[in-house]
Amino acid sequence: MNDRLDLLLPGLVTRDSEAELEFEALLAETSTLAFRVAYGVLRQQQDAEDVAQESFVKAYRHFRRLRDRARFRAWLVRMTWRTALDRQRANRRRGAHELAVDGSSLIAAARADGLADQAVRDRSAALWAAIDALPEKLRLVVVLSGIQGHDHREVAALLRIPEGTVKSRMFLARQQLKEALR
Repeated sequence: MNDRLDLLLPGLVTRDSEAELEFEALLAETSTLAFRVAYGVLRQQQDAEDVAQESFVKAYRHFRRLRDRARFRAWLVRMTWRTALDRQRANRRRGAHELAVDGSSLIAAARADGLADQAVRDRSAALWAAIDALPEKLRLVVVLSGIQGHDHREVAALLRIPEGTVKSRMFLARQQLKEALR
């Protein structure tokens, strides 16, 4: 485990305090969750790994300020979610700039992918576009529950909201997705 933490946070971890040992234990329990949340937003492995790493560093730097350590998991999920959204916005801005500079590269990439099953890719793209169009609070519930497979109780605990709120947000999200995909 110590080797794994050294890989995640190289040069930042010294094991001489209880808080650091507690952080290490909590991080071991939640490291894959942070990656999955980031991947749910970004859908690119390398970006999701970078965002998870960045979230771990932020969590380590601010861990001493966390009053309720039992809520570390929810705190890390929110931090990862926000960091992933920031990365997504930056990627969109960069992509728009690159598209303005050279739109022909997208056409070439689309032609190279022409052999894959176009119908499946189109449907998947439409679904993700519809998910991306959801308001943030609905999108987070959809990603955690519908895509990551957490049950309503786990999502409620992660987001620190009532279970009924999770259910109503899932209902609203499904309705909006149904309308968007018609």
